[in-house]
Amino acid sequence: MARIPTQVIDEIRSRTNIVEIIGQYVQLKKSGGKNYVGLCPFHNEKSPSFSVAEDKQFYHCFGCGRGGNVFRFIEEIEGLPFHAAVLRVAELEGIPVEEKFFNHIEEKTSTTATNQLIVLHEKAAEIYHHLLMHTTAGQVALDYLLERGLTEETIVEFQIGFAPIQREFLEKVFLNEKLPKEHFASSGLFVEREDGQLLDRFYQRVVFPIRNAQGKTIGFSGRWLDLPDTSSENQAKYLNSPETAIFNKREVLFNFDKARSIIRKESEVYLFEGFMDVLAAWQAGVKNGIASMGTSLTQQQVQMIEKITKQLVFSYDGDSAGIEATNRGIELLKETSRLELSVLSFPERLDPDDYIRKYGQEAFVNLANHGRETIFSFKQAYHRMNRNLSNEKEQLEYLEILLLELVEVDSLIEQDRYLTQLSTEFQVSREVLQQQFRQLKQQHRVQRREKQQEPGPEVVIAQPIMPMQNRRKTQVEKAQEVLLYRLFHEEGFNQRFKNLDISFPKEQYQELYVLFDTYIAIESSFEIAKFFDFLQDENLRYLVAQIENLKVPEESSDQELRDLLKVIQNASVQEEIQQKKLEQQMASQMGNQQRELELAVEILNLTKYLKKVQ
Repeated sequence: MARIPTQVIDEIRSRTNIVEIIGQYVQLKKSGGKNYVGLCPFHNEKSPSFSVAEDKQFYHCFGCGRGGNVFRFIEEIEGLPFHAAVLRVAELEGIPVEEKFFNHIEEKTSTTATNQLIVLHEKAAEIYHHLLMHTTAGQVALDYLLERGLTEETIVEFQIGFAPIQREFLEKVFLNEKLPKEHFASSGLFVEREDGQLLDRFYQRVVFPIRNAQGKTIGFSGRWLDLPDTSSENQAKYLNSPETAIFNKREVLFNFDKARSIIRKESEVYLFEGFMDVLAAWQAGVKNGIASMGTSLTQQQVQMIEKITKQLVFSYDGDSAGIEATNRGIELLKETSRLELSVLSFPERLDPDDYIRKYGQEAFVNLANHGRETIFSFKQAYHRMNRNLSNEKEQLEYLEILLLELVEVDSLIEQDRYLTQLSTEFQVSREVLQQQFRQLKQQHRVQRREKQQEPGPEVVIAQPIMPMQNRRKTQVEKAQEVLLYRLFHEEGFNQRFKNLDISFPKEQYQELYVLFDTYIAIESSFEIAKFFDFLQDENLRYLVAQIENLKVPEESSDQELRDLLKVIQNASVQEEIQQKKLEQQMASQMGNQQRELELAVEILNLTKYLKKVQ
């Protein structure tokens, strides 16, 4: 069982660019010099406070206080232990690592129930895929997928499989593989009878593995496959895994793991209804497509998308159900999201997969790139549904609704264009439409203002890990942080500090200094990203992240050092005064008048000294 040596960890860190790694999870923008900024993935915010310093290979959020190196980011964002995070970074960067180190991580982490469930799902995906690709039993399923237009390359890429008709198949394979039987019932892969017998949940189905953001299989979606001499009566066309400890459909997006880096690069995502739509689009070259587990987006899924892009293209089916789903999605995101929205509308009630098969991949790519509708344009078509616009009453209702929709449009150019368009189509004076629109807009502003002023439910906000993050720091705390910053970044400063023979008044800062001094003795030079791994205490890591982002002059000066030391020395005196006052109070309570008077003189002298040096 081999641990990852320090030199391997150092090599992976040195060969990794933190901006490229974090950029796969957070949409980053250059912000002068070598810094990048984005919305923090660890707390909800509307203005970017998350900063990544490329030269220091370090990140820090000014909002919640989190910070660290590339390994720490992966630890927090993916919930991995340190060594697993190191290997994940190596995987993302394509850095080869010996297999024995991966084995160690698997042995170390597989003790948890969560990881055991993932092991079961990964093995099931492997078995189902093998049955599809390499057995006679899976040939009908393979033929079905090929007829649907999928290539073998795509089938392998997404590890699509086939669950056979036998309902005791998977359990036998698992037992033969000596996998942990105690987790079978809770895995979601089986249905348990009253007598305790386990039957395969997925049988006679083409199965699509569902992966989490880290690319691990956590569930399946199975499509029923009609076979000779079998009945499809009472069988759902699609069957998904039930909710388990590792699978929550509200938090999963199909293909998010593969599409994430492409979405970030393209700065947009296509949201499809079905898995086959995502796969067909992938084959056509549109690889930044995802699908929710059902047609309705959840807030958790929206947050996942918002972390990596600002533009979403609804690409739902062209039938009435798909149009209704698109409208629901727009209404949800309009209220809760910053995403910029547009719509791909498919003609002839086709879904994207059918559209590609009928008109070809080139036509689909052209539609995806050049055939998008604005939200208002979609709303025009949506509100026409089930309306007789030759009827004057329904015409007026339609115009009223569209003017309300137009209030939500921010672009003045769009507003002007659509008002002209409506005026022309329905032969209504543009001035009248403009006046009505202004009234509605004013009403909308008033309603929004009133809504913002309404007292909301009492919300308990969790305290950040770093307790001093959200309060104003004292002068002595600021002085200690600046002093530590200089120690971190100026060679020779540590020796000057030692020659002064003083210590940090606050225990936390003194502890950090001792660890820094120890690190320097071991490493001979200071590297902030490496020092972060050296620290074990979480609060000290947060403190380092804050210190690293101080806004101070590039170089120290003798005057700055004198000022810092003065603040720190004064703080020590003040602390001594407070201590003597407590002793004086105790002497008074015990009736020791002589000691009380002695302490009064000492407090007076210390107070005079403070006034003299200030």
